[in-house]
Amino acid sequence: MAGEDLVELKFRLFDGTDIGPNKYNCNTTVRSLKEFILTQWPQDKGNGPKTISDVKLINAGKILENNKTIAESRVPVAEFPGGVITMHVVVQPPILDKNNGISRSIYLLDTFIYV
Repeated sequence: MAGEDLVELKFRLFDGTDIGPNKYNCNTTVRSLKEFILTQWPQDKGNGPKTISDVKLINAGKILENNKTIAESRVPVAEFPGGVITMHVVVQPPILDKNNGISRSIYLLDTFIYV
């Protein structure tokens, strides 16, 4: 069935609000998910991402890579038939190191367990 190739995701923002849930094809890339988040980012929230490079998606404690698909990025612990998978959104624009001109990012991650 076509429904078997779909996964339902929601994206948890820093303040606990969500974008979604929405259903996605398992062949959708993480880059596409980040582009969707950029278009759906609530206008009333400050410190929103400017580019997909400012967004990190976290599923089960792992930062997902842009070039991977949802199917390649899924973690068995997060798989619940018919359930919604929550991915956490971390927004951190790159920080320019003034000493050597190199752009680097620093991320603070919390661990979330949902039962």
